[in-house]
Amino acid sequence: MKELIRKIPLFILAAILFGFKTYIVYRFIFGISIESVLQELILILNPLVSGYVIFVISIWLKEKNQGKYLRFMSLLATLVLYVNLVFYRNFTDFITLPVLFQGNNAADLTSSIFTLIHFTDVLLFMDVILIWVISKNKDSIFQFETPQKIAATAVMFLLLATNVTLAEVERPMLFTRTFDREYLVKNIGLFNYHVYDLTMQTKTNAQRVLADGSEIQEIKDYISEEKEGDNEAGLFGAAKGKNVVFVSVESMQNFVLDEKVNGNEITPFLNDFKQDEDTIWFNNFYHQTAQGKTSDSEFLVETSLYPLDRGAVYFTHAQNEYYALPEVLNEKDYTTSVFHANNKSFWNRDVMYENLGYDHFYSQEDYEVTEENSFGWGLEDKAFYEQSIPYLKDQEQPFYSKFITLTHHFPFELPESKASIEKLETNSNTLNQYVQTARYTDESLEDFMDQMREEGLYEDTMFVFMGDHYGISEFHNDAMSEFLGKEINGYEHIQLQQVPMMIHIPGSGEGQTYDKISGQIDMKPTLLHLLGIEEKNELNFGENLFNQHRQDFIALRDGSFVTEEYIYTKSVCYSKESGQPVEVPPGEPSPCEPWKEKVSKELGYSDNIIYGDLFRFYDFQ
Repeated sequence: MKELIRKIPLFILAAILFGFKTYIVYRFIFGISIESVLQELILILNPLVSGYVIFVISIWLKEKNQGKYLRFMSLLATLVLYVNLVFYRNFTDFITLPVLFQGNNAADLTSSIFTLIHFTDVLLFMDVILIWVISKNKDSIFQFETPQKIAATAVMFLLLATNVTLAEVERPMLFTRTFDREYLVKNIGLFNYHVYDLTMQTKTNAQRVLADGSEIQEIKDYISEEKEGDNEAGLFGAAKGKNVVFVSVESMQNFVLDEKVNGNEITPFLNDFKQDEDTIWFNNFYHQTAQGKTSDSEFLVETSLYPLDRGAVYFTHAQNEYYALPEVLNEKDYTTSVFHANNKSFWNRDVMYENLGYDHFYSQEDYEVTEENSFGWGLEDKAFYEQSIPYLKDQEQPFYSKFITLTHHFPFELPESKASIEKLETNSNTLNQYVQTARYTDESLEDFMDQMREEGLYEDTMFVFMGDHYGISEFHNDAMSEFLGKEINGYEHIQLQQVPMMIHIPGSGEGQTYDKISGQIDMKPTLLHLLGIEEKNELNFGENLFNQHRQDFIALRDGSFVTEEYIYTKSVCYSKESGQPVEVPPGEPSPCEPWKEKVSKELGYSDNIIYGDLFRFYDFQ
């Protein structure tokens, strides 16, 4: 073995070791799916190509610097891989450049990060140690003549060209259809993906400078054509003049509703609440968030625009012009506020809220947080609601107040003394704990409603309860399969993106179950409709949910979508009737194809509005 190592140039050995390690991470930790021999070949090839590109540069350095370069780059490349791995365990996604600029959020993620680091991760650094030891031996450093250096560099370009060519064969238009980052990593590798991401960030930063507003009319025409108004839509003004309390329920998904643990309901209050005679329950409602998580959820509700697929609008475009829900309500003499017992700068909220038109933000500094009433991410929800009521009462009515909860947040830790239901027993501690914090959240919502009644605020308030995003990622699919008793394929994964959505109008008697597919982007026009506020639909991508002629698809931020008959995700078209992939005869188009084009266009238009800050060219009055 020693003789073999001595005969192999050290940069090639480093590339092979790094490529093999990276492939193992791709295949068995990221769980990148393989559907053909060509995909497997590309997945093996691209980490080897990346390793070769990284380490071949060493041969152009002086002999004394070659070892230093190999040691440093071996460590740096492994750290990049490892940081992506930790990020992936939580978000089932890869890091983008805008996310790196959200580093001031890291202080609030400390407890979460420790749960994502595994003892066995140390194995990822074994090749780094090996290269470090070997490179210290001067005999391991080869001297290359100029022709050899040129030849080795030519091989680098040949490998890159081969990788890109195979990727384009396997996935045509790979670089223009980038909703799915997994496809980019699968086909060009994690490191080339980061180079591509940097290129895209540079391009999008230039869009605002070059924008002139000419595209607004095209977008307006599209929305006017695709999203018809409905003068006959029901419930217009059903909550006219009422206060609005909007509760963004952290990480709550539909799969816990009506489920039990050892005979005990996980969410007894919500189970009953959705059946109340005054509650409208949307049982096919999807979150549409991306890397911005809760902030994406807020952005969808407030602007009826899609979030970006990279980073969070709250960070990257907080200074843009938005004709947001708080601004519209301010014009109708509503007091607007946000209640969230966290650092006000988290997700850049203090800056973004002011731009969106909120009158006041009650943040961590407005609450009494003690060791007794805080755990996990901070102030527990029950104390949060209790301390918020006096602020709520002091507001001038009518008010629109948004509450953002904290307790039901990854990693879903709950003191034993506060748990009123047993943990699950699956192979995922995250899922096991999730049901306990879900039950706590359910209890806190019930307590909040009781307090609203006691304080005389209940009758004159419309309540909106909405899950903000998923809590259990694909990383826990095995445990989810065990809990739900069915395999989690692509179809089931999309169905798991359904989150609770309930609108409660006391005394209305308008309770019903709304079956049509819907999503967070529909909230702005829907709430305005219920409040009896007419707003032209000309630049909303969402639609009033009570519009009988509303569009019949919901687009998710990664390019997946849901229609009445199909679910499309990761290049697979599923039948909603069977839950299985649609079999298409050779040569015939997939039934999902027309929807793919429509979804791509809609997401693209929304991106253009944000990147170009196009609303600055439009007079909403």
